[in-house]
Amino acid sequence: MSEVLSSNAESAFAALPPGIVERFIDAEGVRTRYLESGNGSPLILIHGGGAGADSYGNWRRVIPLLAGDHRVIAVDMIGFGRTAKPEGSYSQDRRIDHLTAFIEALELDGPAALVGNSMGGATALGVSVRRPDLVRALVLMGSAGLNVEISKELLPILNYDFTREGMIRLIRALTNDRFEIDEDLVSYRFALAGEADARRAYAATMGWIKEQGGLFYEEDFIRKVDVPTLVINGKQDKVVPLASAFRFLQLIENSWGYIIPHCGHWAMIEHPESFAEATLSFIDQRAGGPR
Repeated sequence: MSEVLSSNAESAFAALPPGIVERFIDAEGVRTRYLESGNGSPLILIHGGGAGADSYGNWRRVIPLLAGDHRVIAVDMIGFGRTAKPEGSYSQDRRIDHLTAFIEALELDGPAALVGNSMGGATALGVSVRRPDLVRALVLMGSAGLNVEISKELLPILNYDFTREGMIRLIRALTNDRFEIDEDLVSYRFALAGEADARRAYAATMGWIKEQGGLFYEEDFIRKVDVPTLVINGKQDKVVPLASAFRFLQLIENSWGYIIPHCGHWAMIEHPESFAEATLSFIDQRAGGPR
């Protein structure tokens, strides 16, 4: 069985589709796992921070849709999936440093388009500000990064209890009320989240967020984003409400917005075709011109 899988995960769900390859790379001492598909300009997908999140479970439905004219690279963030989970703090700076090192380790021919969901969006945003030479376009989907009150909808994520029922509560918080929960997805994420090193890293990640009072930047930092940016949000997102999407649009001068109805926090899972179409249209039309 591939290293992609936990032995408890649903094998039929977790088997990689044809055309998607699993790879590992060293990113400044962190063994980092990523999935790759397609050829062309690089497009890097960064998943969110919920328990059991990884490059496959979060992006498996859109990788084939995005890979036609792009080299799609979906990474497991530090502390998640099959990427290493070293001891220490799991601060936002650490995630930015890891993603930066990962992009540099890939030795790409030019800057990449970054697509980030939730915590992954905040991480992509941080790299875009600190290392704009690595980024040609930014897509923020249900992105964290703004200083907002921690709502009750976030509690199933922050206080995940490592039970299957807790995983179902987490998925319900992340999706619209019409979404039919895939039991195989529940099994896959539950198995990944339950591994000992994953539990330790997740506790450290959520502990840091609680200590900080959220996952956010100062607004003057967000204003520094200079690359073309698309802000995507589900109209029914309970974790990152529409007000946050509009605030990102106000703060980032060179930005566009795309709102998806009947959609919660997981546009790439709830509405993969709509998400992929908007993302490709934006990257292909807006990211080719001068920055």
